[in-house]
Amino acid sequence: MEARRGLGPGPGPGLALPFLLLLAAAAARAGDARQEAAVRALARRLLGPRAAAVSLSVEPALAAGGPDAYRLWSPPGAAVAVAVTGSSGVAAAAGLYRYLRDFCGCHLSWSGAQLRLPDPLPRLRAEIRAAAPARDKAPLCNGGPGGAGRPGRSLRRSRRYRYYQNVCAQSYSFAWWDWARWEREIDWMALSGINLAPAFAGQEAVWQRVYRNLGLNQSEIDKYFTGPAFLAWNRMGNLRRWAGPLPPAWHLKQLYLQYRIVERMRSLGMTTVLPAFAGHVPQGILRVFPRVNATRLGGWSHFDCTYSCIYLLDPEDPMFQVIGTLFLKELIKEFGTDHVYSADTFNEMTPLSSDPAYLSRVSNAVFRSMTGADPEALWLMQGWLFQHQPDFWHPAQVRALLHGVPLGKMIVLDLFAESKPVYQWTESFYGQPFIWCMLHNFGGNHGLFGTVEAINHGPFMARRFPNSTMVGTGLVPEGIEQNDMVYELMNELGWRQEPLDLPSWVSRYAERRYGAPNAAAASAWRLLLRSVYNCTGVCVNHNRSPLVRRPSLHMDTELWYNASDVYEAWRLLLSASAELGSSPLFRYDLVDVTRQAAQQLVSNYYLDIRSAFQRHALPELLTAGGVLVYDLLPELDSLLSSHSLFLLGRWLESARAMATSDREAEQYELNARNQVTLWGPSGNILDYANKQLGGLVLDYYGVRWSLFVSVLVESLNSGRPFHQDEFNQAVFQVERGFVYNKKRYPAVPAGDTLEISRKLFLKYYPSALWRSQARLA
Repeated sequence: MEARRGLGPGPGPGLALPFLLLLAAAAARAGDARQEAAVRALARRLLGPRAAAVSLSVEPALAAGGPDAYRLWSPPGAAVAVAVTGSSGVAAAAGLYRYLRDFCGCHLSWSGAQLRLPDPLPRLRAEIRAAAPARDKAPLCNGGPGGAGRPGRSLRRSRRYRYYQNVCAQSYSFAWWDWARWEREIDWMALSGINLAPAFAGQEAVWQRVYRNLGLNQSEIDKYFTGPAFLAWNRMGNLRRWAGPLPPAWHLKQLYLQYRIVERMRSLGMTTVLPAFAGHVPQGILRVFPRVNATRLGGWSHFDCTYSCIYLLDPEDPMFQVIGTLFLKELIKEFGTDHVYSADTFNEMTPLSSDPAYLSRVSNAVFRSMTGADPEALWLMQGWLFQHQPDFWHPAQVRALLHGVPLGKMIVLDLFAESKPVYQWTESFYGQPFIWCMLHNFGGNHGLFGTVEAINHGPFMARRFPNSTMVGTGLVPEGIEQNDMVYELMNELGWRQEPLDLPSWVSRYAERRYGAPNAAAASAWRLLLRSVYNCTGVCVNHNRSPLVRRPSLHMDTELWYNASDVYEAWRLLLSASAELGSSPLFRYDLVDVTRQAAQQLVSNYYLDIRSAFQRHALPELLTAGGVLVYDLLPELDSLLSSHSLFLLGRWLESARAMATSDREAEQYELNARNQVTLWGPSGNILDYANKQLGGLVLDYYGVRWSLFVSVLVESLNSGRPFHQDEFNQAVFQVERGFVYNKKRYPAVPAGDTLEISRKLFLKYYPSALWRSQARLA
């Protein structure tokens, strides 16, 4: 009979529930074994043969229905030095990193790893238990305007979230990643305790399939998708077509990546967030369905309708549910699901109406398109829109959008909570659960920056907020691979019950990072901690240094810190180079601190140039401009070129490596060049994603500065006023020329970092320190 299927007699009414419970328990054991195997494989990738000295296991009961937890102990008489048990694979990995960090003096970050393990591995004197901070009670889930609510599967597990990724990072940092790079990132995520993260690769391939099934032709689809370096803003309804179309090979490679990404994340116990339909559609939909109710939105940022102005379906149009559910069903069929989905309808776009009823209908339509494919759907939404457009999003509008979804069926990312928390003025998002996030970095810019006091206390304040619905913490930088210390700190806070003693913490950080104690290095880090890393108030880490901005006579040179602290940290690090110079991470930090000092020096020379021009002092203008253009910027470029992680060639070659033909390679390289410079065909978001990279400093920023100084000199010589508009037109040709010049840049470093930094120091430190101290006097 059908009911038996070789299992013997089917269970009677009295046996059905126990039988199903046994099946569920067996499935759970299989899931635990999968996570155990995954975390052990991670340990082998990380530690090699030394991984045999560590026992790793997964026991969900350790969480006891609460947030993730781990346990460390040294079994008496056992061959292993330490045993690590986690309530999930992620928790076990976090426990492993806790042991490596606190007892073996190790460190792992984007810029490298310091894994010199003691021999033998240290044994623990006492058992250690840790758990992610728990809420006093679960968020309400009693329904809302969108219908009756019940907790999604993930909320029912009541585990506290540690979220990672900004949708923009998919383009600013991840655009050209292969599987080897993704594997390292997912390992870092697991060791950092991340248990909730988007998996967005490959979605355009699924969308293309859906659009073709709906009747769109390939030309209409090609006019919709942007190029790879700008897909994040296509996905959020901001851009279309720019730097595209997407080649067929791109879709295949991204599908391949997505299969591996979701498999690896899930095998470690992470919850993957899949994309969902936010309501934006290609123009071709109007041809296929001429009666559809869709409105063309306005332009985004400085883009006109050539590359912006995407159509938004009316929430009550039947096609909204057809398209949204069809896409999600196709996506789930392809990749499976963990029941958490992301959609952002109004990212930096003003809604068509401020009527609360309209806003509620939109969010309800988005959510129903999710549940049409997955009844257990949980919506993860960025809260960026509420703080980005406060003139539109008043309490009534925020409440309406949030309450269009049953309470507990949405999680809001309070995206910029370290500087502009939204939960405080929305009564904890009016009952919807939220994650306290640290945004920290805009555009993937280089520059030492942090708000350490805010992130050290902010999550704990949010948890104590009256009727708080906070369910976790998150890292949401627009671009990664910068300021490792800030992210290490934030990840550790995700497991803490109270704030840290920051000066003590950063001293230990320096020791772990370099693999040896050094008083000068520790002092340098304490100086950086109190200065560049302790911005207070509303702080935006969008590097506006004159170094990386189009030159003008009205540039901002203000700092939130004492510049002399960076110069002194530079001196201290150089003094430690005899002992620590062989450490790759020390060399990275020396480049980064020297780069920051040079950035400050550029501001000084800019002020000299501007002052000399305004005083008609041509000799002084020639002197300051000459030093900047012919010495400082070339020396900075040489410094950056001495380290593999500061090479323009690395970024460009990673783009070309994704190609399957010369034509694709040229398109991808143009995408990569444009993103870090013009950001659009005509400098639409000029220098937003600025980077300080070897090759870029000399051939892009340096050439701009050379032209600026030349124009100012010519102005003084001729007596003709300087006109910014005329300069902008001229310098745009320089900027555009760089994007299209096809020059190949090395992806292998050249030169000695220590020697170049020391040379810069001897040349510039005395006058720089005197100047910064004079400004304080």
